[in-house]
Amino acid sequence: MILVVCALPAELRYVAQRAGVDVLSCGIGPVEAAVGVANALAHTRYDAVVNAGIGGAFRGAARVGDALIVSEETLADFGLEGGGALSLPDGAALVERAFADAALLGRTMSAGVPLARGLTVAEVTATDATAARLRARYAADVESMEGFSVLRAAAVAKIPALEIRGVSNYVGDRASAEWDFAAGARATARALEIVLDRIA
Repeated sequence: MILVVCALPAELRYVAQRAGVDVLSCGIGPVEAAVGVANALAHTRYDAVVNAGIGGAFRGAARVGDALIVSEETLADFGLEGGGALSLPDGAALVERAFADAALLGRTMSAGVPLARGLTVAEVTATDATAARLRARYAADVESMEGFSVLRAAAVAKIPALEIRGVSNYVGDRASAEWDFAAGARATARALEIVLDRIA
């Protein structure tokens, strides 16, 4: 049994139902994603988790209508402002990166869907200045609001997971973001069908 997680049902409107696949619409943002996925995994044993939905591409990394498989996610602006290590008691450390399962990635390598690095944000980037800062700091290819949380919740539950993003816009100034929700959703559907064929 595979759990497919999206923020909103509209992101998967072009995806056909499949036997052996449950779909969870977790809500928007990192908190809703973490809570929703943790709750689902606490009640049903899944063989894999796939986070699938739209995302914004940093310019030069992909185009609107492209699909990407995200191999790693970073939680943006978490920890010490400006970066650097926090001094925490008892050897505690922040977890700000999450990774797709290597075996699942290996099974999808021949799918023709490019790999990318993801950045999870709590608010949609709306200026070119913020986009430039985030790209310089994190070297990310695509921005979402749920990716890190889904991968992290699955990792804590010891369930293999990966992430698919269909590019719906460019990260930055909203006036020039070239928003196309349908293009992103269609790209998500194409990539998800390919991935499910290889991991189901």
